[in-house]
Amino acid sequence: MTAVARLDRRTKTLTKRLRPGEVAVIDHVDLDRVSAEALVACGASAVVNVASSISGRYPNLGPQILLDAGVTLVDNATPELFDRLHEGDVVRVHEGAVVLDDEVVGKGEVATAETVAAAMSEARAGLSVQIEDFATNTMEYVRRERDLLIDGVGVPDIRTSMEGRHALVVVRGYHYKEDIAALRPYIREYRPVLIGVDGGADALMEAGYHPDVIVGDFDSVSERALCCGAELVVHAYRDGRAPGLERVHRLGQEAVIFPAAATSEDIAMLLADDKGADLIVAVGTHATLIEFLDKGRSGMASTFLTRLRVGGKLVDAKGVSRLYRSRISVGSLLLLVGTALVTMGVVLRFSPMGNVWLNGLRDSWNGFIFWLVGLFS
Repeated sequence: MTAVARLDRRTKTLTKRLRPGEVAVIDHVDLDRVSAEALVACGASAVVNVASSISGRYPNLGPQILLDAGVTLVDNATPELFDRLHEGDVVRVHEGAVVLDDEVVGKGEVATAETVAAAMSEARAGLSVQIEDFATNTMEYVRRERDLLIDGVGVPDIRTSMEGRHALVVVRGYHYKEDIAALRPYIREYRPVLIGVDGGADALMEAGYHPDVIVGDFDSVSERALCCGAELVVHAYRDGRAPGLERVHRLGQEAVIFPAAATSEDIAMLLADDKGADLIVAVGTHATLIEFLDKGRSGMASTFLTRLRVGGKLVDAKGVSRLYRSRISVGSLLLLVGTALVTMGVVLRFSPMGNVWLNGLRDSWNGFIFWLVGLFS
């Protein structure tokens, strides 16, 4: 195939400017499910990864999602592609080779259903090692953040009131669109505090809602969301450094700093819990071990402990849209109404009582017309 190439070492940044039919050149070890779904949603014709899409650490789902969507995946491509290609170059991808102006500038392995299945099988065999590492990281996090987890030390003051209210925490994760749609009646009735975690703020705005609070390092949230009037809480490192604060100030906005070693979705839940929210509803967050590992960083141990910390307040909306779906479609309802109307028409036309009723209706109509004409005569 021949198409325009888009390059970025951060997949979530690339998907913001990737257009249908273009070739995505990425550097993403263990391509996760969310990133793969984003690439498919953008309409990528091919994905060239200079890293290993399945390294064997754990059975990540990204490569299989691309193949199922018909997207060509070139894996372990030449790392120099980022030096030899430029944004907007028109390239040809053929049998794993990336060609620019009739010159092969990089080459990789074309992923197939067989190679992905074999790599996934090997990854499942080594999953026990990842579980041990996850447990070790969890204990390290407990030692670092015990004051925050146990006593709430370090949670900043904010102006948004959550006392006695529900809080809806939205992360742009798995099935977030379906779950937001399924929660519309709940949002309309309870009017929870809407907390967007980075790109989750854009997800709320796309669904027609206005976020009350936006939490994160602000690397994947739009300027439109940052300037929508929501209260901004910048996720900072434990030493107080907050890379996202510069962007906030550049936009002329003010923000509260929340230093923590946890992930942004974790501090959003801890913030809601500390400020007195009665219930915390999570959309698009991580819940299973595979999802923790799919995030690709050891800090995901904080998510596990945060869920223990907020306890019975937390309700995970993941899968709400799959738990129950109406079995009656709109088309079936219209067909039912149409059939009922036809049946009523037949009964009125051919039954004696129907004829009497129709004659009475006709007389009433004629009387109404006679009265109406008399008003103007």
